[in-house]
Amino acid sequence: MKPTNSPKTYRVKSFGCQMNVYDGERMAEMLGERGIVPAPEGEDADLVVLNTCHIREKAAEKVYSDIGRLTKGKTQDKAPMIAVAGCVAQAEGEEIMARAPAVSMVVGPQAYHRLPEMLDKAVQGERATDTDMPAIAKFAALPERKRTNPASFLTVQEGCDKFCTYCVVPYTRGAEISRPYGDLVTEARKLVDAGAKEITLLGQNVSAWSGEDDKGQAVGLAGLIRDLAKVDGLARIRYTTSHPADMDDDLIAAHGEIDKLMPFLHLPVQAGSDRVLRAMNRSHTAESYLRLLERFRAARPDLALSGDFIVGFPGETDAEFEETLKLVDAVGYAQAFSFKYSPRPGTPAASMEGQVAKDVMDDRLQRLQAALNRDQWAFNRATEGRTCEVLVERKGKHPGQWLGKTPWLQSAWFEGDVGIGDLVQVELVEAGPNSLAGRLRERVAA
Repeated sequence: MKPTNSPKTYRVKSFGCQMNVYDGERMAEMLGERGIVPAPEGEDADLVVLNTCHIREKAAEKVYSDIGRLTKGKTQDKAPMIAVAGCVAQAEGEEIMARAPAVSMVVGPQAYHRLPEMLDKAVQGERATDTDMPAIAKFAALPERKRTNPASFLTVQEGCDKFCTYCVVPYTRGAEISRPYGDLVTEARKLVDAGAKEITLLGQNVSAWSGEDDKGQAVGLAGLIRDLAKVDGLARIRYTTSHPADMDDDLIAAHGEIDKLMPFLHLPVQAGSDRVLRAMNRSHTAESYLRLLERFRAARPDLALSGDFIVGFPGETDAEFEETLKLVDAVGYAQAFSFKYSPRPGTPAASMEGQVAKDVMDDRLQRLQAALNRDQWAFNRATEGRTCEVLVERKGKHPGQWLGKTPWLQSAWFEGDVGIGDLVQVELVEAGPNSLAGRLRERVAA
């Protein structure tokens, strides 16, 4: 199934983390620079980019399922050109090319800036693979940001040096590297010029970002946030994902000192058992994690907390899982993500003894999610009656209805005469488990 014509339409399907969303947006921008436009809703695209994530269980098999759906029943002249990008491409690029003849391009997350030249080869019938990992070279090759969403992403750091025993990121994204300060300030300003009111700073370990400011002084993430807060037109700043080992005093203080830094912190813990944390190669204990959260809450009392959890890590006992539930009770998360452990090929945990039975993991995950859902709903109920600023991000399901995010990253819906990108004052009147109903009060002055 080798295409003979240049594609006129595309669709980028991104899986997994927010960094993949950012990468997907940048790939779409590059395709747009070539005159290729998004395929209309409900219509087949000439080019489909599967921007993959390797974190979830059976991630590679899901890629092949998607490839099969895209090509099933299609003749040679109707089948789309397919590119596989992201972390599965990085980890299993050669196998994908061997196993899936319908795939024209395989490109890793550090090489997707070469997608246009790979496309040129693919149009001529030459299949191309690029899984090189150059140090942030891709960012200089990406097109200028011309339009964006009111809530936009900005990748500031990539890779991870922590080598948690369950994680493939050091192998698929490489070592920790920080983008230069000046490049980030420039891109942030362009995002604001293109319509962004809120920017979320992204990194596999975003709190490890470091650089030199325009005066040549060394700064960390807090210093970058302080300077981005000076950008006219930028109303909100967030960041994710962090590691407890890299949360310094300046970053904690920033939460109490910078109004534009939203009162929300996503800080993965993964487990509540110290023995399990050691086996995961996490550098914190349950106690040190809780004390760190106390310091953040002291700096910003209305801070909403989010986290990540893995249940059924090899060797985890019933008693050790109960320690995770105790930690959840102690924190009271506003949001959280939780998953069953799944062995990733090449990681140390995949060959550890004591792999936990699937039915045991299923039961633990249900119990954990019940506790997390309980606390999320409790947090939402605690905000009933508050009037807060909401950034309007999209239309709701019904005419005149709008959806946006509160400072605590809650979804809120309301009715009124507003538009996408507006900052409005909304009274939160009724909490649900996943969102809140609001009543429009007034617009926020620009």
